[in-house]
Amino acid sequence: MDSNLKWKAIFILAVVVICLYGLFGFPSFPTSWAQVTGNFQNRMQLGLDLRGGSHLVLQVQVQEAVTNHTDQIYDALQDQLHKQNITTGEIRELNGTQILIRNVPPASTGALQALVQNQFPDFTMSQAAGEQNGFLLTMRASVIADIEQQTMDQSLETIRRRISGLGLKEPNVAPTGRGQDEILVELPGEGDPTRAKQIIQAGGQLKFQLVLDDNPYPSEAAALATHGGVLPLGSELIPGKIESAGGQSGGQGWYLLNRSPVVTGADLRHATPGPDGNQPGFYQVNFSVSNEAAKRLGPFTGANVGHRMAVVLDGQVQSDPVIEAQINDQGYIEGNFTQQQAEDLSEILNAGALPASIRYLEERTIGPSLGADSIREGVQASVASLIAVWIFLVVYYRLSGINAVVALLLNLVILIAFMAISGSTLTLPGIAGVVLTIGMGVDSNVLVFERIREELRNGKANASAVDVGFDKAFLTIIDTHITTLVSAAFLFLFGSGPVKGFAITLTIGLLANLFTSVYVSRVIFDWHLSRMNREAELSI
Repeated sequence: MDSNLKWKAIFILAVVVICLYGLFGFPSFPTSWAQVTGNFQNRMQLGLDLRGGSHLVLQVQVQEAVTNHTDQIYDALQDQLHKQNITTGEIRELNGTQILIRNVPPASTGALQALVQNQFPDFTMSQAAGEQNGFLLTMRASVIADIEQQTMDQSLETIRRRISGLGLKEPNVAPTGRGQDEILVELPGEGDPTRAKQIIQAGGQLKFQLVLDDNPYPSEAAALATHGGVLPLGSELIPGKIESAGGQSGGQGWYLLNRSPVVTGADLRHATPGPDGNQPGFYQVNFSVSNEAAKRLGPFTGANVGHRMAVVLDGQVQSDPVIEAQINDQGYIEGNFTQQQAEDLSEILNAGALPASIRYLEERTIGPSLGADSIREGVQASVASLIAVWIFLVVYYRLSGINAVVALLLNLVILIAFMAISGSTLTLPGIAGVVLTIGMGVDSNVLVFERIREELRNGKANASAVDVGFDKAFLTIIDTHITTLVSAAFLFLFGSGPVKGFAITLTIGLLANLFTSVYVSRVIFDWHLSRMNREAELSI
């Protein structure tokens, strides 16, 4: 064996050793077959359809984000009208995207129009129908579309961070592709994902709002009756827990709160769980807010010492502590939390506040037995196709067929090892990609072998026929692989989880096939030619 061929063989052996390490790791002595298979199973990441788990579809209520933006503009508009001494009549919101301003004096119309154009460019101003001195501010369609898209993007990223915080392996969080503001969440290995669903579905929308009436009401009707059937301007009723003496829950009540929050979840910088200093045995969530939020929170709490401030999470009042002193950038949330509840709430707040609530639409749970059936049947199909191909290659190409068998086997080893090392997820469509890779590997070997046969028929020597056969088949092999790789790239970019799994498996298999069918197969031929007589017939 010449030195060049020896180094090629050493390189191939090194690739095999790396692959075996990727599949099984370093063996511990003494070892057993159960330990070997256990190492292999631990290194392979199985998708939802093979491992079992949960499939969830959530819908983001993007209209809430649009309404929240209108609320902010509504508050800011009132503030600016007061500062600029622009007198108006009633101001109220319509449909979450419009603000109606009534009884604007003709002398103030120009100032109002200038104010809207300069400081509220997201809205257009027009004459209100049926209102002689009324004007309607309408949010621009492009702004609505931007808010909806930003809401979806932020919701996707927030849910991804929440799932990652739970330590789940290889989750898939992506749009469903059906439109309608839906998000697909797949949780492999989570046969009972109760906690994960609670974390995902929790909106994480935190607000600190001033309590207008110190005592909560037993019902909405009681609150309305106290105020003559109409809530005060700029207020809202929010349900929540009523704490009795000793910190125990006293049932459900209704709190009258200032509609404009002082601080929201988006202002949080960090949240951590800790023991509740006021209620032994319970936990609280300590938090810190951004510098910008501290500039609002400090003056607000300083001006409202002795009043109550409600901590509102996902539309529920968790607690309404009395403001005992000015709070700047740090505080805590009480709610008679258990340790687990405090930890989960911290995860939610640290992951970021959702810009809108989400609604649970669909759930499917796949048991591990179904996944095991899929693995068994998929492996059986792969092995059956591989054996059939091997038999064909050996019968049709004789000893050269064994060359192709070795190349195909190494192709599969490289494919599975790379997926184990890189942490790629194997799905049921991925197994289909493995079967397709076997077919592509056979195609490459057939191209080379038929070209070699053709050269031998033309009277060329064995070594020359092998050289020309590989050289002429190489461009055709590259062409077929590149076109398939382009298709796999589009499947990966635009497909969902299982389709991406198929694309990844196919891509890795094609690249491994280029190495085995062109490089490894050629080395085997060169080694065989170096050991046979020049006059002997090549078995092909």
